[in-house]
Amino acid sequence: MGAPHTDMYAEARAALVAEMAAAGVLDDPAWRAAFAEVPRHLFVPYFFVNGPAGHERLWGEDRDPRRRERWLRGVYSDTPLATRMRGGELVSSSSQPSLMAGMLDELRVRDGHAVLEIGAGTGYNAALLSHRLGDELVTTVDLEPEITESARGHLAAAGHHPAVVTGDGALGCPARAPFDRIIATCALPSVPRAWIAQCRPGARILAPLATGLIALDVRDTAHAEGRFLHTPAYFVPLRGAVGEGPPRHVGGLPRRVLENDLFRFMLALTAGGLDPHEALTLWHREQRPARERFGVTITEDGEWAWLDDPRGPYAWPLPGRGAGA
Repeated sequence: MGAPHTDMYAEARAALVAEMAAAGVLDDPAWRAAFAEVPRHLFVPYFFVNGPAGHERLWGEDRDPRRRERWLRGVYSDTPLATRMRGGELVSSSSQPSLMAGMLDELRVRDGHAVLEIGAGTGYNAALLSHRLGDELVTTVDLEPEITESARGHLAAAGHHPAVVTGDGALGCPARAPFDRIIATCALPSVPRAWIAQCRPGARILAPLATGLIALDVRDTAHAEGRFLHTPAYFVPLRGAVGEGPPRHVGGLPRRVLENDLFRFMLALTAGGLDPHEALTLWHREQRPARERFGVTITEDGEWAWLDDPRGPYAWPLPGRGAGA
């Protein structure tokens, strides 16, 4: 593309980075440099928005300059973008950049760390990791061959060549293990044992669970424990994982409670372990606990969520393990 296009993209990217920095999510200079230098538009050549006639596709090669402008504004806005639809349902997306930045910061990577990403998506997150750590230390896995093929192409266009693997993310990637960090960009019913088994002692796992982000510290190949971050997180579910979602039958609960983000988080986290009405009673008794009061423990004997204390009175087994159990 010519210089005018290059300048336009660079200006839009710089504006997004400035917005994120002003919001306090790019304090680490290494991540700020990654977001400033990795061109998001190469990873989102098109995306879908809701329109009067259903989902409308915006793409960078549209002949209509107004639609191209809408595409560019969307690509460099701090919003999630729907990148792949199937039967009217979202199957892949590009996450909100500020959420990505927060997750990458919470991953606490250091030079030399080997990172496994579960959910390749567009490849943008893998590119940011590759910019920070180097291609050879980054592995990204996705179940869908069309997603991994697309991500690999986007990454190559941006000058990055990490390992892009087609496979069940719930099984991790044993051929590339051990890992110092694992980050999932898809929602889980529970944390697969396979991930912990492929981690070095002292590793960190960051994953969306029950509309929150769990940060687990790995003690050894069979034990991990950690708390949720305060951040809400809504991601496309991990394909290939099995397990119960939030309870569907919540009749009799007040609408104002069901619309409360923190209660919905607790409802999802205790699914299968607490009746929804029992969950509501506990939620009121504990004065509407925030996400960071909850945690998860994984041992050889099981996996459970808890409130305040892993050995306290409030603990629930997590729903069925992923396919990598």
